[in-house]
Amino acid sequence: MKIPPTENSGKALFILNPTAGVQPVNFIVSLDLERRKNELSVCKSMTKADTGSFIRQNFEKHNVYIAAGGDGTVHTVASELVGSEKILGVLPLGSGNGFAKEFGFKLNLRSLLSDIRREDSMDIDVIEIDGKMCLNVAGIGLDSFVAHSFNDLKLRGFLQYVWLTFKTFLQLRPFHVKITCDGEVIVSEELFVLTIANTRQFGNNAFIAPDAVPNDGKIDLVLIKPFPKIFGPVFVIRLFTKRINRSKYVWHIRTDKEIIIETDENRFHVDGEPLCISGEVVVRIKKEVLKVLKTSGNKFLPRT
Repeated sequence: MKIPPTENSGKALFILNPTAGVQPVNFIVSLDLERRKNELSVCKSMTKADTGSFIRQNFEKHNVYIAAGGDGTVHTVASELVGSEKILGVLPLGSGNGFAKEFGFKLNLRSLLSDIRREDSMDIDVIEIDGKMCLNVAGIGLDSFVAHSFNDLKLRGFLQYVWLTFKTFLQLRPFHVKITCDGEVIVSEELFVLTIANTRQFGNNAFIAPDAVPNDGKIDLVLIKPFPKIFGPVFVIRLFTKRINRSKYVWHIRTDKEIIIETDENRFHVDGEPLCISGEVVVRIKKEVLKVLKTSGNKFLPRT
């Protein structure tokens, strides 16, 4: 980890994941950050533990923390800021950049620095899943199986992700899910996908929950029932055109209540990060507990 000089205390702290995304782009961004040392602080972190430790040690020195990396980096930084007055921003360097795309963050350092100087923020919800924070989407099924397999790949990138998704889809088998809400069983089904959404997309503009709003105080559940795999291309088109919820195989539930998920499948993902969870999974919404830097593209309004 590279520790920023103390004279930069008070300025925005950029936490750079040097392994995120396409390496030539990451290298150029790294040089640009170094060049702007008079405007910002920067550190490089190779591990989640180092990132968390560094933020905690320097928590009072900075008001704005910028995750320079992919959704995993964003998740790690945000985990340290939830419930505080500190502001999260993003310089997107990852493969999917779901959070950055939803909130209007672009790979434009000059524009980002302008937003930082205004230091205007909005409060958003986060979802708690088995005690773990979710900013974007989590779930079980096709996307979680891909996340587990993708995590083992040496080569990363969009094309590798597409190929792995296609391969996993061909091998996909349904799993059983029971969902209890407010003491009542509301779902007991065989599914291909169960998505727990705070925002609309997985990343790369793949909109799994087109109606989700990150500050409406609601959990959005998207359930995809088993369908003939010949319809796969149709689902892909609907996913990228914000029309996935128009399919007869898709069920959308929105609630502000605590829900309990029971399933025979333990391969989950949270914000694209694979993990295994067994037994009852408790899901709760935590309203407006994270401050996100405002850009021209993230002025969400709560759903009425």
